[in-house]
Amino acid sequence: MSETPTSSSSDEVDQASHHSLYRLRVTAGPAYDPATHRVVPVNAAETITFENEHIIISLAVRIRHFTGFPSDSPVTSPYFLHPLHTYDQYSISFSFVPKVDIPGNDLLFGNDFERPIRDRLPPGINQALRIVKWWIDPGLEGDIYADKPYLYGPALSSWNVLRLCDQVVESDQLDDPGAWKIPNATSFHEMVVEEGAEGTGEDVRLAAGIPPDSAARKKFFLTESNRDSFVFEAGRLYQSDFGNPYLDFNDFSLKLPGFSLNVIRYIDSKTHELRYTLKNKTTDEIYLVVMFTLLFGEELRQVAKESGAEVPPEQEDLPQQEDSIYDSPPDQDDVD
Repeated sequence: MSETPTSSSSDEVDQASHHSLYRLRVTAGPAYDPATHRVVPVNAAETITFENEHIIISLAVRIRHFTGFPSDSPVTSPYFLHPLHTYDQYSISFSFVPKVDIPGNDLLFGNDFERPIRDRLPPGINQALRIVKWWIDPGLEGDIYADKPYLYGPALSSWNVLRLCDQVVESDQLDDPGAWKIPNATSFHEMVVEEGAEGTGEDVRLAAGIPPDSAARKKFFLTESNRDSFVFEAGRLYQSDFGNPYLDFNDFSLKLPGFSLNVIRYIDSKTHELRYTLKNKTTDEIYLVVMFTLLFGEELRQVAKESGAEVPPEQEDLPQQEDSIYDSPPDQDDVD
């Protein structure tokens, strides 16, 4: 089915040999500024919560076969034993309460970058994007060749799971800083969010005509007028989950129907970060940023030293962070 050539066995061996030179770290925060970020305890029995003037939000990240930082992170999560997620490779799950009403059409979720990446884009990337829009997320829009590349979709149609819950901060408490809390936040990491509603959220979902299952809800919200009619209400609890079987952080590969790509050869200081952003399209307000960083070279050595982790012997002679393992983008035959 794929029109791209298969990589040679020597390429596969070469890529495998460099896999151990990278380690993944996930951080998150309520703004782009890394100073606001904290290391995410992937797969761990811990939930972290962030708050800014727009939202309070709890985050759980799960990654199958996780071997990154923190070094004592569990390799996997019970999440992947759930019947809904036996094939998924990762999950980004939110439990959040907006502090102000957010129009449904304004809430975006997706990837963005601070600098151009067009000189490091792999062969076949346009084909991959066509598959993503056709097979995974038809609402995805963006420009990967821009000076600040981005790929966003409406959260209402992009999230795999959306759950509407109770009003947890009443209208007369919205101005009270002490009223803003996420119910059961400390145990959110134990929860597998399922499509649907609970409490007064059931009435809201029914009144809005939102279909009960995930696929139908995503299709429903591909229509802009349906998004325009929906509001993420201040004080109401919402929960979501996003993940898929296609992006494998264990071997740093993208595996789409009819198309696969090992991304190691394209990693350098410009492209070693994959940022997921939850933001407002109209106001440009940032609600949460989740950063997946492939550490290598000097940065990996430094993080390993600070965390007390062992530095692999092969790291000792690696180039500095501004370099990549490969000097230039490879040829077309590196795409599977």
